[in-house]
Amino acid sequence: MQVKPLKGIHHVSAITANAKKNYEFYTKVLGLRLVKKTVNQDDTSMYHLFYADEKGNPGTDLTFFEIPHAGNTYRGTNSISTTSLRVKNDEALKFWEQRFQDFNVEYDAIVKENGRATIAFRDFEGQQLKLVSDENNTGVSGGNPWDKSPVPVEQGIIGLGPIRLTVSRSEVTAKILTSVLGFSELKNEDSVRIFTTGEGGSGAEVFLEEKSDLPRERPGRGSVHHVAFRVEDEEELMKWVNLLNEKGIPNSGFVERYYFKSLYFREPNGILFELATDGPGFEGDEPFETLGERLALPPYFENQRAQIEANLKPLETKE
Repeated sequence: MQVKPLKGIHHVSAITANAKKNYEFYTKVLGLRLVKKTVNQDDTSMYHLFYADEKGNPGTDLTFFEIPHAGNTYRGTNSISTTSLRVKNDEALKFWEQRFQDFNVEYDAIVKENGRATIAFRDFEGQQLKLVSDENNTGVSGGNPWDKSPVPVEQGIIGLGPIRLTVSRSEVTAKILTSVLGFSELKNEDSVRIFTTGEGGSGAEVFLEEKSDLPRERPGRGSVHHVAFRVEDEEELMKWVNLLNEKGIPNSGFVERYYFKSLYFREPNGILFELATDGPGFEGDEPFETLGERLALPPYFENQRAQIEANLKPLETKE
């Protein structure tokens, strides 16, 4: 089965125990735009919040499922251990150092990683994040920060950067990345293997780190649920479904998510991968100007709106 190379990272989905605080941190502190306030389509009793650039361009979405009773995360192996977010240049990182101080955000010193300036930080639940400078980056282009954000456009976050996987057996994950998903191994730097796909660059990289001496991560609030990679369209996604079936890899098959179409499977260390189409996008049920202000439901859930809203704690997202 002939498939086109994956285009890069589509989105990352994580877990929060507090949608209100989550909304305040990611919009008021990080300056991302809430482009969709909806529900987890597999469990409509929980919010699914999508933060991104001005309109949720593929490759810019960091999303959260709210699980109010989620316990602490016990860090370990076989996990998506760091999510990176891209900014335009090195100068922007100095702005963020000061902003993190102003908002009492835990952060580390600026260091170089794979030739790029980066600054690691944590959100209020310990979500492990990193800002990455695109100063010398080539490859997949970033998105466009929202001009109504509290963060100036020049310093704004423009999309997702490299995703770090920490696993007990790196070789089996590497084999899935290269032999199945078509990534190329770029380099092995300080015991971290770097893989790239499509046009390459920071929006299309996976960092793979082996730590066989750690226990398996016990996920909770502040952990990552899955990472999704970009597929051009529905036709291409169906080719991937067929390819995984041909290779005997258990998978979800085609899944309708309304805002995009998806396919899910787990690699041998248990990390959940998703392949997701670039479209249709987030403006099918809300105009650009008011994205994220109301609870949006795909058409197949509209007849359940009253019941769904009754099961959710109100979350005010209209400024």
